[in-house]
Amino acid sequence: MKFKQLGKTGVLVSELCLGTMTFGGKGYWKAIGQLPEDEVTQLLKTAIDQGINFFDTANAYSEGLAESLLGKALKNLGISRQTVFIATKVRLRMGEGPNQVGLSKLHIQDSVDDSLQRLGLSHIDMLYIHGVDPITSLEETMRGLEDVVSAGKVRYLGVSNHPAWMVVKANSIAGNLGWSKFVASQNFYSIASRDIEREIVPMALSEGISIMPWSPLAGGFLSGKYTRNIKTAGSSRRDNFDFPPINKDRAFDIIDVMKKIGARYKVSAARVALSWTKDKPGVASVIIGAKNQEQLLDNLACTQLQLTGDDIKELDTISALTPEYPGWMVDRQLTGRFPENK
Repeated sequence: MKFKQLGKTGVLVSELCLGTMTFGGKGYWKAIGQLPEDEVTQLLKTAIDQGINFFDTANAYSEGLAESLLGKALKNLGISRQTVFIATKVRLRMGEGPNQVGLSKLHIQDSVDDSLQRLGLSHIDMLYIHGVDPITSLEETMRGLEDVVSAGKVRYLGVSNHPAWMVVKANSIAGNLGWSKFVASQNFYSIASRDIEREIVPMALSEGISIMPWSPLAGGFLSGKYTRNIKTAGSSRRDNFDFPPINKDRAFDIIDVMKKIGARYKVSAARVALSWTKDKPGVASVIIGAKNQEQLLDNLACTQLQLTGDDIKELDTISALTPEYPGWMVDRQLTGRFPENK
């Protein structure tokens, strides 16, 4: 397991991060996973034994139950607090009240206090804002985040599911006022959905923000279980929860290539997909999820797969984005910019 720098901080995180969306299975999240405490504890032990030090959860996962199970598992295993890096999130609805949702100072403070209680921790290593809140100003959100950092409840800040311009604006507000900035951006990123390469990845590389891909297997669609002739996989969450959205016809073309490459190395298509993602520019840690030990071990094994330059070129070609404006104009106008390209 390799370790990579978190943004411009001095913190090192494992190149794979164990996500907790499969923990608990309460309410809306039941279709994704329903792991009980004993199985959660075993998954965490396996992940830690294999070198993972980074764990990602959210207050909304299973209506708070995922955080509680993560906290109990860390306690059950007697894990030293300083050997793990714990991230959680705030933004989604946590109750029926009108203020139990969003990114107001009020909801940020309430949510952090509740998360700390569920996790059984004295502080959160990184707090992500889980999505855009259109009715709360960025100034208020950054003030609320600075408050929980200043109070010692949160060490670092991350952003998730935000457009690039908004991240830059938020960090500009924080920088001008001497507040904490976002050091990581958690985004949907897989070989079947490379949208963030248009604006978010260039922004992150320019600003020194780490990319943390979520759903690198596109909700299980890239696991290798699905083909043009097999539309349901039986044990995959995609059968009951068809998310995140992807172009499936295009994804099947990508899966064909991944299976061919996987056969060459005698590994699963999932390992090929994860290996491709973890080595992309700007990526610090890829968030993986698992319903059982077998799935977790197969995903972890992607760290042992080193794709060749030819492999990556073939995968990049089959999954390439369709050119969009202004990207194609930028590329066109670069022609002749340097003497050797005239």
